[in-house]
Amino acid sequence: MLKLSLHPILTCLIAAVWLANGLLCKVLNLAPRHEQIVASILGNTYSSEWTVSIGIAEIMMMIWICSGYLKRVNAMIQIFIVLLMNVLEVLLVPQLLLWGYMNLVFAILFCVVIYYSQFVLVNSLKKNSK
Repeated sequence: MLKLSLHPILTCLIAAVWLANGLLCKVLNLAPRHEQIVASILGNTYSSEWTVSIGIAEIMMMIWICSGYLKRVNAMIQIFIVLLMNVLEVLLVPQLLLWGYMNLVFAILFCVVIYYSQFVLVNSLKKNSK
């Protein structure tokens, strides 16, 4: 029973992370550090536009998560994007990260939650429903 209720909760939490980072931090620029990171990596010229575009892409990821369409493909893409972004940030601009090198640890933990939710938990639910 716990596993049955845990999956939608994790899905909502994962979607909320994408929404918060996309809408609040990037589109609404409530965390200017995000634009500083983009500017440091991609240059100042279009850093605002790039930051908003990344934010919109993150909002689209949240919509995809909530749609339930191709859940496993979505989970693999999420894991890839989160690891790629965080490795690049740790290598290129660690001084701008909220928790420095620990950002990568939190990113890995987030990826573990995504993996658990879509691969371990879903498989367990499928086995129990048979």
